[in-house]
Amino acid sequence: MIAVYEPWFGHPQHMSVGYSSQDPAVIRKQIDEAKSLGITGFVIDWYGDRQPFLDRSYALVQSIAGEKKFHVAMMYDETEQDTGQATDDAVAAFAKFHDTYLAPTAPGRDAYLTYNGQPVIFIFPKSGHTDWRQVREHVNHWNPRPLLIYEDRKTAYADAFDGFYAWINPGKKGWAADGSNWGEDYLRGFYHRMETDYPDKIVVGGAWAGFDDRQASWSLGRYISQRCGETLVDTLRLSHGSDRPMPFLLIETWNDYEEGSAIERGLAKCKSETPLSAGG
Repeated sequence: MIAVYEPWFGHPQHMSVGYSSQDPAVIRKQIDEAKSLGITGFVIDWYGDRQPFLDRSYALVQSIAGEKKFHVAMMYDETEQDTGQATDDAVAAFAKFHDTYLAPTAPGRDAYLTYNGQPVIFIFPKSGHTDWRQVREHVNHWNPRPLLIYEDRKTAYADAFDGFYAWINPGKKGWAADGSNWGEDYLRGFYHRMETDYPDKIVVGGAWAGFDDRQASWSLGRYISQRCGETLVDTLRLSHGSDRPMPFLLIETWNDYEEGSAIERGLAKCKSETPLSAGG
């Protein structure tokens, strides 16, 4: 079980959550707390040279994870530039990441998440303008060759990826004002598609406690209720219903307070029921 980790707190462009993602004491505490909940690694958003603050945060987390016998993996956030620029940026970013963080002498290198001896890299698409076949050709020269795991969405580059991960989704009925559409049909559909359409690719399940961007400055009015902890319980339960063995289950997220999906500080209390802790 691994969890998405946002490394941008303390940067003025992001909300204040009472800590900095570049405070080693905070990172050590976060890793200890995650381990106590059965989480074995963080998947960290990373933008390459586009976001130096995030790069410094990533370096700290990987180094400390090595000390703590914890895992880390990079989630590459695609640029929103046009096709040619997006592809060039991705190729350059992957090369930098390889040379900086996957080199044998890189601090915390042994903490990097692998599957069958291959480093696992997650990809968070945005513009959809990256030619992932070109990126795949470049990273195929790495030794060992990385596994590229893409978000579950339509793509013309499915053959370039080794697998797909489920991501927070309310399902076919869309975002409900009361947050009641928590994604049951989406998750069932994801696991079914992976069995029927991609039987040879890696499945990374998804689970979430809720979602809420209504207070964000860029709000799109999207909301999934925590349902007194039942959303987390139900999304976790669906991951166990898949017939395909899954090497990883991705908790979404550890600390994204801006989109209301964080489990770091537990779940929202309910008046009518006993509140469920994040590890419940």
